[in-house]
Amino acid sequence: MTPPPLLREADRAAFEAAFAVLAEAALAGAPSPTPLIPGRPGPLVLTQEGAALEDVLAEMIGEVLPRAARGDHPRAFGFTPSPASPLSRLGDLLASTFNPHAGAWPQAEGPLAVERAMIRFMADAGGFPESAGGLFLAGGSAANLTAVVAAREARLGPDDTARGVAYLSEETHVSALKALRIAGIPDARIRRVALSDNMAMEPTALAAAVETDLAAGLKPFIVIATAGSTRSGAVDPLPAIADICEPHGLWLHVDGALGGSALLSPAHRHLLAGVERADSLGWDAHKWLFQTYGCAALLVRDQETLRRAFAVGPAYLEDAAAGEGEVNAWDLGPEMTRPARALKLWLTLRVMGTQAVGSAVAHGFQLVEWAEAALGETPGWKVVSPARMATLLFRFEDCEEDERDAVNAAAARRLLDDGYASVGTARVDGRLTLRICALHPEATEDDMRETVRRLDRFAREAAEARPSSRPQRSGEPGSCAE
Repeated sequence: MTPPPLLREADRAAFEAAFAVLAEAALAGAPSPTPLIPGRPGPLVLTQEGAALEDVLAEMIGEVLPRAARGDHPRAFGFTPSPASPLSRLGDLLASTFNPHAGAWPQAEGPLAVERAMIRFMADAGGFPESAGGLFLAGGSAANLTAVVAAREARLGPDDTARGVAYLSEETHVSALKALRIAGIPDARIRRVALSDNMAMEPTALAAAVETDLAAGLKPFIVIATAGSTRSGAVDPLPAIADICEPHGLWLHVDGALGGSALLSPAHRHLLAGVERADSLGWDAHKWLFQTYGCAALLVRDQETLRRAFAVGPAYLEDAAAGEGEVNAWDLGPEMTRPARALKLWLTLRVMGTQAVGSAVAHGFQLVEWAEAALGETPGWKVVSPARMATLLFRFEDCEEDERDAVNAAAARRLLDDGYASVGTARVDGRLTLRICALHPEATEDDMRETVRRLDRFAREAAEARPSSRPQRSGEPGSCAE
Protein backbone atom coordinates (compact mmCIF):
# COMPACT_ATOMS: atom_id res chain seq x y z
CA MET A 1 0.00 0.00 0.00
CA THR A 2 1.42 3.36 -1.04
CA PRO A 3 1.53 5.81 1.89
CA PRO A 4 -0.49 8.99 1.40
CA PRO A 5 1.30 12.26 0.58
CA LEU A 6 1.71 14.85 3.34
CA LEU A 7 -0.23 17.31 1.18
CA ARG A 8 -2.86 16.08 -1.23
CA GLU A 9 -2.83 17.53 -4.72
CA ALA A 10 -6.44 18.62 -4.26
CA ASP A 11 -5.39 20.77 -1.29
CA ARG A 12 -2.53 22.58 -3.04
CA ALA A 13 -4.59 25.58 -4.14
CA ALA A 14 -5.98 26.07 -0.62
CA PHE A 15 -2.46 25.75 0.78
CA GLU A 16 -1.15 28.50 -1.50
CA ALA A 17 -4.15 30.74 -0.84
CA ALA A 18 -3.60 30.40 2.91
CA PHE A 19 -0.34 32.35 2.66
CA ALA A 20 -2.16 35.34 1.22
CA VAL A 21 -4.57 35.18 4.15
CA LEU A 22 -1.64 35.02 6.58
CA ALA A 23 0.06 38.01 5.00
CA GLU A 24 -3.14 40.06 5.14
CA ALA A 25 -3.75 39.13 8.78
CA ALA A 26 -0.17 39.93 9.79
CA LEU A 27 -0.29 43.36 8.17
CA ALA A 28 -3.80 44.21 9.38
CA GLY A 29 -3.09 43.42 13.03
CA ALA A 30 -5.65 42.54 15.67
CA PRO A 31 -9.13 44.02 15.11
CA SER A 32 -9.93 43.98 18.85
CA PRO A 33 -8.13 43.22 22.11
CA THR A 34 -10.99 40.91 23.08
CA PRO A 35 -12.14 37.66 21.44
CA LEU A 36 -14.26 38.34 18.37
CA ILE A 37 -16.41 35.32 19.24
CA PRO A 38 -17.08 34.46 22.91
CA GLY A 39 -17.03 30.97 24.33
CA ARG A 40 -15.60 27.69 23.14
CA PRO A 41 -16.14 26.20 19.69
CA GLY A 42 -18.46 23.29 19.05
CA PRO A 43 -17.28 19.68 18.75
CA LEU A 44 -13.85 19.42 17.13
CA VAL A 45 -14.01 16.13 15.29
CA LEU A 46 -11.24 14.04 13.75
CA THR A 47 -12.17 11.50 11.11
CA GLN A 48 -10.36 8.58 9.54
CA GLU A 49 -10.90 9.98 6.07
CA GLY A 50 -9.73 13.53 6.82
CA ALA A 51 -11.29 16.66 5.34
CA ALA A 52 -10.56 19.19 2.64
CA LEU A 53 -7.88 21.66 3.66
CA GLU A 54 -10.09 24.53 2.55
CA ASP A 55 -12.81 23.45 4.99
CA VAL A 56 -10.43 22.94 7.90
CA LEU A 57 -8.81 26.32 7.32
CA ALA A 58 -12.23 27.94 7.30
CA GLU A 59 -12.97 26.24 10.61
CA MET A 60 -9.71 27.42 12.17
CA ILE A 61 -9.93 30.99 10.88
CA GLY A 62 -13.67 31.37 11.36
CA GLU A 63 -14.37 29.40 14.53
CA VAL A 64 -11.24 28.59 16.51
CA LEU A 65 -8.78 31.49 16.32
CA PRO A 66 -11.37 34.28 16.79
CA ARG A 67 -12.13 32.78 20.21
CA ALA A 68 -8.94 34.16 21.75
CA ALA A 69 -7.88 37.51 23.14
CA ARG A 70 -5.39 39.41 21.00
CA GLY A 71 -2.45 40.59 23.04
CA ASP A 72 -1.03 42.22 19.92
CA HIS A 73 -3.76 44.88 19.76
CA PRO A 74 -2.50 48.40 20.57
CA ARG A 75 -4.99 48.68 23.45
CA ALA A 76 -4.40 45.24 24.95
CA PHE A 77 -3.25 46.34 28.40
CA GLY A 78 -4.09 43.24 30.44
CA PHE A 79 -1.56 40.62 31.55
CA THR A 80 1.74 41.32 29.74
CA PRO A 81 0.82 41.78 26.09
CA SER A 82 2.80 40.54 23.13
CA PRO A 83 2.70 43.22 20.41
CA ALA A 84 4.36 40.99 17.83
CA SER A 85 5.59 42.79 14.73
CA PRO A 86 4.81 41.64 11.17
CA LEU A 87 8.54 41.02 10.80
CA SER A 88 8.54 38.58 13.68
CA ARG A 89 5.57 36.75 12.19
CA LEU A 90 7.48 36.46 8.93
CA GLY A 91 10.57 35.19 10.72
CA ASP A 92 8.44 32.68 12.61
CA LEU A 93 6.91 31.46 9.37
CA LEU A 94 10.34 31.11 7.74
CA ALA A 95 11.71 29.17 10.71
CA SER A 96 8.66 26.90 10.71
CA THR A 97 8.83 26.35 6.96
CA PHE A 98 12.51 25.40 6.85
CA ASN A 99 12.18 23.73 10.27
CA PRO A 100 15.85 23.44 11.26
CA HIS A 101 16.76 21.33 14.29
CA ALA A 102 18.75 23.85 16.33
CA GLY A 103 20.23 21.41 18.81
CA ALA A 104 23.70 20.86 17.41
CA TRP A 105 26.13 22.65 15.13
CA PRO A 106 26.36 19.88 12.50
CA GLN A 107 22.58 20.08 12.04
CA ALA A 108 22.09 23.84 11.81
CA GLU A 109 25.23 25.91 11.49
CA GLY A 110 23.40 28.90 9.97
CA PRO A 111 20.57 29.14 12.53
CA LEU A 112 22.93 28.46 15.45
CA ALA A 113 25.34 31.14 14.22
CA VAL A 114 22.38 33.56 14.34
CA GLU A 115 21.50 32.38 17.85
CA ARG A 116 25.07 32.85 19.03
CA ALA A 117 25.18 36.36 17.51
CA MET A 118 21.92 37.29 19.24
CA ILE A 119 23.13 35.95 22.60
CA ARG A 120 26.32 37.98 22.24
CA PHE A 121 24.33 41.10 21.32
CA MET A 122 22.06 40.72 24.35
CA ALA A 123 24.98 39.88 26.66
CA ASP A 124 26.78 43.03 25.52
CA ALA A 125 23.63 45.05 26.18
CA GLY A 126 23.63 43.72 29.73
CA GLY A 127 27.33 44.41 30.26
CA PHE A 128 28.27 40.74 30.59
CA PRO A 129 31.92 39.65 30.10
CA GLU A 130 33.42 37.78 27.13
CA SER A 131 32.91 34.49 28.98
CA ALA A 132 29.16 35.01 28.77
CA GLY A 133 26.87 32.76 26.79
CA GLY A 134 23.38 31.39 26.84
CA LEU A 135 20.58 30.10 24.67
CA PHE A 136 17.08 30.79 23.47
CA LEU A 137 14.18 29.10 25.24
CA ALA A 138 10.40 29.03 25.06
CA GLY A 139 9.86 31.79 27.62
CA GLY A 140 10.67 33.26 31.01
CA SER A 141 9.48 30.15 32.81
CA ALA A 142 12.01 27.99 30.96
CA ALA A 143 14.70 30.62 31.51
CA ASN A 144 14.05 30.68 35.26
CA LEU A 145 14.12 26.88 35.44
CA THR A 146 17.36 26.66 33.47
CA ALA A 147 18.98 29.31 35.68
CA VAL A 148 17.88 27.61 38.90
CA VAL A 149 19.29 24.25 37.78
CA ALA A 150 22.56 25.88 36.73
CA ALA A 151 22.77 27.65 40.10
CA ARG A 152 22.06 24.44 42.00
CA GLU A 153 24.80 22.60 40.12
CA ALA A 154 27.29 25.46 40.50
CA ARG A 155 26.66 26.37 44.13
CA LEU A 156 25.50 23.18 45.86
CA GLY A 157 27.56 20.03 46.17
CA PRO A 158 26.02 16.55 46.05
CA ASP A 159 25.46 16.63 49.80
CA ASP A 160 24.23 20.22 49.97
CA THR A 161 20.97 20.11 48.02
CA ALA A 162 18.98 19.15 51.11
CA ARG A 163 20.30 22.32 52.81
CA GLY A 164 19.98 24.68 49.85
CA VAL A 165 18.03 27.89 50.44
CA ALA A 166 16.63 30.27 47.80
CA TYR A 167 15.53 33.90 48.20
CA LEU A 168 12.88 35.82 46.31
CA SER A 169 10.02 38.23 47.06
CA GLU A 170 6.27 38.49 46.64
CA GLU A 171 6.91 40.35 43.38
CA THR A 172 8.89 37.43 41.94
CA HIS A 173 7.13 35.67 39.08
CA VAL A 174 5.35 32.45 40.02
CA SER A 175 7.44 30.54 37.48
CA ALA A 176 10.45 30.95 39.79
CA LEU A 177 8.59 29.04 42.49
CA LYS A 178 7.80 26.30 39.99
CA ALA A 179 11.45 26.19 38.93
CA LEU A 180 12.66 25.79 42.50
CA ARG A 181 10.14 23.03 43.15
CA ILE A 182 11.23 21.15 40.02
CA ALA A 183 14.87 21.57 41.08
CA GLY A 184 14.14 19.93 44.44
CA ILE A 185 13.98 23.02 46.67
CA PRO A 186 10.88 22.72 48.87
CA ASP A 187 8.78 25.65 50.04
CA ALA A 188 10.29 25.32 53.52
CA ARG A 189 13.63 26.46 52.09
CA ILE A 190 12.33 29.32 49.97
CA ARG A 191 12.54 32.68 51.71
CA ARG A 192 10.14 35.44 50.71
CA VAL A 193 12.08 38.61 51.40
CA ALA A 194 10.13 41.68 52.51
CA LEU A 195 9.37 44.47 50.08
CA SER A 196 10.18 48.14 50.46
CA ASP A 197 7.55 50.83 49.99
CA ASN A 198 8.22 50.84 46.23
CA MET A 199 7.46 47.09 45.99
CA ALA A 200 11.11 46.14 45.44
CA MET A 201 13.11 43.62 47.44
CA GLU A 202 14.48 45.10 50.67
CA PRO A 203 18.26 44.48 50.81
CA THR A 204 18.46 44.76 54.61
CA ALA A 205 15.84 42.04 54.98
CA LEU A 206 17.66 39.88 52.43
CA ALA A 207 20.97 40.21 54.27
CA ALA A 208 19.33 39.33 57.57
CA ALA A 209 17.65 36.25 56.08
CA VAL A 210 20.92 35.00 54.61
CA GLU A 211 22.76 35.43 57.91
CA THR A 212 20.00 33.62 59.80
CA ASP A 213 20.15 30.66 57.44
CA LEU A 214 23.95 30.48 57.57
CA ALA A 215 23.82 30.45 61.36
CA ALA A 216 21.31 27.59 61.20
CA GLY A 217 23.72 25.48 59.16
CA LEU A 218 21.82 25.87 55.90
CA LYS A 219 23.33 26.63 52.48
CA PRO A 220 22.05 29.80 50.78
CA PHE A 221 22.69 29.38 47.06
CA ILE A 222 20.50 31.66 44.91
CA VAL A 223 18.75 35.02 44.99
CA ILE A 224 16.11 35.56 42.29
CA ALA A 225 15.80 39.28 41.71
CA THR A 226 13.32 40.95 39.39
CA ALA A 227 13.77 43.65 36.77
CA GLY A 228 10.25 44.70 35.88
CA SER A 229 7.83 42.67 37.98
CA THR A 230 4.61 41.44 36.42
CA ARG A 231 2.38 43.09 38.99
CA SER A 232 3.90 46.54 39.31
CA GLY A 233 6.93 46.84 37.03
CA ALA A 234 9.19 47.12 40.09
CA VAL A 235 12.94 46.67 39.72
CA ASP A 236 14.84 45.23 42.65
CA PRO A 237 17.95 47.16 43.80
CA LEU A 238 20.44 45.05 41.87
CA PRO A 239 23.71 46.67 43.09
CA ALA A 240 22.73 46.26 46.75
CA ILE A 241 21.61 42.67 46.16
CA ALA A 242 24.86 41.88 44.34
CA ASP A 243 26.77 43.30 47.32
CA ILE A 244 25.06 40.68 49.49
CA CYS A 245 25.43 37.79 47.06
CA GLU A 246 29.09 38.13 46.17
CA PRO A 247 30.71 37.70 49.64
CA HIS A 248 28.58 34.62 50.31
CA GLY A 249 28.95 33.07 46.87
CA LEU A 250 25.24 33.22 46.10
CA TRP A 251 24.13 32.95 42.50
CA LEU A 252 22.28 36.11 41.47
CA HIS A 253 19.61 35.47 38.85
CA VAL A 254 17.72 38.44 37.45
CA ASP A 255 14.31 37.75 35.96
CA GLY A 256 14.22 40.46 33.32
CA ALA A 257 11.48 38.88 31.24
CA LEU A 258 9.87 42.31 30.93
CA GLY A 259 12.51 44.79 32.00
CA GLY A 260 15.46 43.34 30.10
CA SER A 261 14.31 45.21 27.01
CA ALA A 262 14.96 48.53 28.76
CA LEU A 263 18.64 47.81 28.12
CA LEU A 264 18.05 48.76 24.47
CA SER A 265 16.64 52.20 25.35
CA PRO A 266 19.47 54.66 26.11
CA ALA A 267 17.12 56.75 28.23
CA HIS A 268 16.12 53.81 30.43
CA ARG A 269 18.98 51.31 30.57
CA HIS A 270 20.15 52.88 33.84
CA LEU A 271 17.11 51.31 35.50
CA LEU A 272 18.92 47.96 35.31
CA ALA A 273 22.17 49.24 36.82
CA GLY A 274 23.93 46.32 38.48
CA VAL A 275 22.61 43.66 36.10
CA GLU A 276 26.15 43.25 34.78
CA ARG A 277 27.02 41.70 38.16
CA ALA A 278 24.38 39.00 37.85
CA ASP A 279 25.24 35.37 37.18
CA SER A 280 22.25 35.03 34.88
CA LEU A 281 19.57 37.13 33.22
CA GLY A 282 16.28 35.97 31.71
CA TRP A 283 14.89 38.17 28.92
CA ASP A 284 11.67 37.62 26.98
CA ALA A 285 11.77 38.84 23.40
CA HIS A 286 8.09 37.95 22.99
CA LYS A 287 7.16 40.72 25.40
CA TRP A 288 8.91 44.03 24.76
CA LEU A 289 11.00 43.11 21.72
CA PHE A 290 7.85 42.56 19.66
CA GLN A 291 8.22 38.87 18.88
CA THR A 292 5.63 36.13 18.55
CA TYR A 293 5.37 33.77 21.50
CA GLY A 294 8.06 31.25 22.27
CA CYS A 295 11.08 33.57 22.05
CA ALA A 296 13.13 34.22 25.19
CA ALA A 297 16.78 34.12 26.14
CA LEU A 298 18.80 33.11 29.16
CA LEU A 299 22.17 34.83 29.48
CA VAL A 300 24.86 33.67 31.89
CA ARG A 301 28.09 35.42 32.72
CA ASP A 302 30.01 32.14 32.29
CA GLN A 303 28.67 29.78 29.63
CA GLU A 304 30.63 26.92 31.16
CA THR A 305 28.17 26.87 34.09
CA LEU A 306 25.40 25.85 31.69
CA ARG A 307 27.51 23.18 30.03
CA ARG A 308 28.47 21.66 33.37
CA ALA A 309 24.83 21.61 34.44
CA PHE A 310 23.28 20.15 31.28
CA ALA A 311 25.83 18.42 29.05
CA VAL A 312 25.50 14.66 28.71
CA GLY A 313 27.19 12.52 26.08
CA PRO A 314 25.30 9.43 25.00
CA ALA A 315 26.97 7.37 22.30
CA TYR A 316 24.16 7.87 19.82
CA LEU A 317 24.98 11.60 19.64
CA GLU A 318 28.58 11.16 18.50
CA ASP A 319 27.68 12.10 14.92
CA ALA A 320 26.46 15.47 16.15
CA ALA A 321 29.46 16.30 18.30
CA ALA A 322 30.47 19.96 18.21
CA GLY A 323 33.79 21.02 16.75
CA GLU A 324 36.76 21.96 18.89
CA GLY A 325 35.98 25.00 21.02
CA GLU A 326 32.25 24.78 20.24
CA VAL A 327 29.35 23.79 22.47
CA ASN A 328 26.11 22.42 21.10
CA ALA A 329 22.96 24.22 22.17
CA TRP A 330 21.44 21.04 23.58
CA ASP A 331 24.35 20.92 26.03
CA LEU A 332 23.40 24.33 27.46
CA GLY A 333 19.81 23.67 28.52
CA PRO A 334 17.10 21.07 29.07
CA GLU A 335 15.95 20.65 25.46
CA MET A 336 17.42 18.23 22.97
CA THR A 337 15.09 18.88 20.04
CA ARG A 338 14.70 22.63 19.78
CA PRO A 339 13.47 25.10 17.14
CA ALA A 340 15.49 28.02 15.81
CA ARG A 341 13.85 30.63 18.04
CA ALA A 342 16.43 33.37 17.48
CA LEU A 343 15.82 33.70 13.74
CA LYS A 344 12.70 35.88 14.00
CA LEU A 345 14.33 38.26 16.49
CA TRP A 346 17.42 38.53 14.31
CA LEU A 347 15.27 39.30 11.27
CA THR A 348 13.36 41.97 13.20
CA LEU A 349 16.50 43.69 14.48
CA ARG A 350 18.26 43.43 11.12
CA VAL A 351 15.36 45.12 9.32
CA MET A 352 14.29 47.68 11.92
CA GLY A 353 17.72 48.44 13.35
CA THR A 354 18.54 48.47 17.05
CA GLN A 355 17.89 52.20 17.38
CA ALA A 356 14.30 51.89 16.15
CA VAL A 357 13.65 48.94 18.45
CA GLY A 358 15.06 50.91 21.38
CA SER A 359 12.77 53.82 20.52
CA ALA A 360 9.81 51.44 20.41
CA VAL A 361 10.74 50.21 23.90
CA ALA A 362 10.97 53.79 25.16
CA HIS A 363 7.46 54.42 23.81
CA GLY A 364 6.09 51.92 26.34
CA PHE A 365 7.41 54.07 29.18
CA GLN A 366 5.70 57.09 27.64
CA LEU A 367 2.36 55.32 27.27
CA VAL A 368 1.92 54.62 30.97
CA GLU A 369 3.13 58.11 31.84
CA TRP A 370 0.30 59.46 29.69
CA ALA A 371 -2.15 57.18 31.50
CA GLU A 372 -0.83 58.30 34.87
CA ALA A 373 -1.23 61.96 33.85
CA ALA A 374 -4.81 61.30 32.73
CA LEU A 375 -5.61 59.67 36.07
CA GLY A 376 -4.16 62.65 37.91
CA GLU A 377 -6.57 64.90 36.01
CA THR A 378 -9.57 62.68 36.82
CA PRO A 379 -11.09 63.09 40.31
CA GLY A 380 -11.66 59.97 42.37
CA TRP A 381 -8.71 57.91 41.13
CA LYS A 382 -5.60 56.94 43.08
CA VAL A 383 -2.30 55.80 41.58
CA VAL A 384 -1.23 52.83 43.71
CA SER A 385 2.10 52.18 41.98
CA PRO A 386 3.51 54.83 39.62
CA ALA A 387 4.36 54.40 35.96
CA ARG A 388 7.46 52.24 35.54
CA MET A 389 8.54 49.58 33.11
CA ALA A 390 5.43 50.25 31.00
CA THR A 391 3.26 49.22 33.96
CA LEU A 392 0.83 51.22 36.13
CA LEU A 393 -1.40 50.27 39.09
CA PHE A 394 -4.38 52.45 40.00
CA ARG A 395 -7.76 52.31 41.71
CA PHE A 396 -11.12 54.08 41.71
CA GLU A 397 -11.86 55.29 45.25
CA ASP A 398 -14.73 57.72 44.78
CA CYS A 399 -17.25 55.33 46.40
CA GLU A 400 -17.86 53.53 49.67
CA GLU A 401 -14.69 51.85 50.89
CA ASP A 402 -16.23 48.40 51.28
CA GLU A 403 -17.45 48.48 47.68
CA ARG A 404 -14.29 49.65 45.96
CA ASP A 405 -13.04 46.18 45.03
CA ALA A 406 -16.34 45.29 43.39
CA VAL A 407 -16.59 48.63 41.58
CA ASN A 408 -13.06 48.38 40.18
CA ALA A 409 -13.64 44.79 39.06
CA ALA A 410 -16.90 45.84 37.40
CA ALA A 411 -15.17 48.70 35.57
CA ALA A 412 -12.53 46.32 34.19
CA ARG A 413 -15.23 43.90 33.04
CA ARG A 414 -17.26 46.67 31.41
CA LEU A 415 -14.18 47.90 29.52
CA LEU A 416 -13.53 44.35 28.30
CA ASP A 417 -17.15 43.92 27.19
CA ASP A 418 -17.00 47.33 25.51
CA GLY A 419 -14.18 46.04 23.31
CA TYR A 420 -12.23 49.29 23.22
CA ALA A 421 -9.39 48.12 25.47
CA SER A 422 -8.55 45.56 28.10
CA VAL A 423 -6.90 46.13 31.49
CA GLY A 424 -5.88 43.69 34.18
CA THR A 425 -6.44 43.56 37.91
CA ALA A 426 -4.01 42.89 40.74
CA ARG A 427 -4.19 42.97 44.52
CA VAL A 428 -1.94 45.24 46.56
CA ASP A 429 -2.18 44.93 50.35
CA GLY A 430 -5.36 42.97 49.85
CA ARG A 431 -7.06 45.67 47.78
CA LEU A 432 -8.03 45.11 44.16
CA THR A 433 -6.38 47.55 41.76
CA LEU A 434 -6.51 48.02 38.02
CA ARG A 435 -3.37 47.42 36.02
CA ILE A 436 -2.16 48.66 32.66
CA CYS A 437 0.84 47.20 30.87
CA ALA A 438 1.30 49.12 27.62
CA LEU A 439 3.94 47.95 25.17
CA HIS A 440 2.55 48.48 21.68
CA PRO A 441 4.52 50.97 19.53
CA GLU A 442 1.31 51.95 17.70
CA ALA A 443 -0.65 52.89 20.84
CA THR A 444 -1.11 56.64 21.26
CA GLU A 445 -1.71 59.25 23.94
CA ASP A 446 -5.35 59.39 22.83
CA ASP A 447 -5.63 55.63 23.39
CA MET A 448 -4.41 56.00 26.96
CA ARG A 449 -6.61 58.99 27.79
CA GLU A 450 -9.71 57.44 26.24
CA THR A 451 -9.10 54.24 28.19
CA VAL A 452 -9.01 56.25 31.42
CA ARG A 453 -12.16 58.18 30.40
CA ARG A 454 -14.07 54.98 29.76
CA LEU A 455 -12.88 53.38 32.98
CA ASP A 456 -14.02 56.44 34.89
CA ARG A 457 -17.47 56.27 33.29
CA PHE A 458 -17.81 52.54 33.88
CA ALA A 459 -16.62 52.83 37.50
CA ARG A 460 -19.09 55.60 38.28
CA GLU A 461 -21.91 53.70 36.65
CA ALA A 462 -21.00 50.60 38.64
CA ALA A 463 -20.89 52.61 41.87
CA GLU A 464 -24.27 54.20 41.14
CA ALA A 465 -25.78 50.78 40.46
CA ARG A 466 -24.79 49.37 43.84
CA PRO A 467 -27.67 49.67 46.33
CA SER A 468 -25.65 51.12 49.21
CA SER A 469 -23.39 53.41 47.25
CA ARG A 470 -23.29 56.63 45.36
CA PRO A 471 -20.12 58.25 44.00
CA GLN A 472 -18.64 60.72 46.48
CA ARG A 473 -17.48 63.92 44.88
CA SER A 474 -14.09 65.25 45.78
CA GLY A 475 -14.27 67.27 48.99
CA GLU A 476 -17.43 65.62 50.35
CA PRO A 477 -17.22 64.05 53.82
CA GLY A 478 -15.66 60.62 53.63
CA SER A 479 -14.25 61.04 50.13
CA CYS A 480 -10.68 60.00 49.41
CA ALA A 481 -9.84 63.59 48.49
CA GLU A 482 -10.48 64.80 52.05
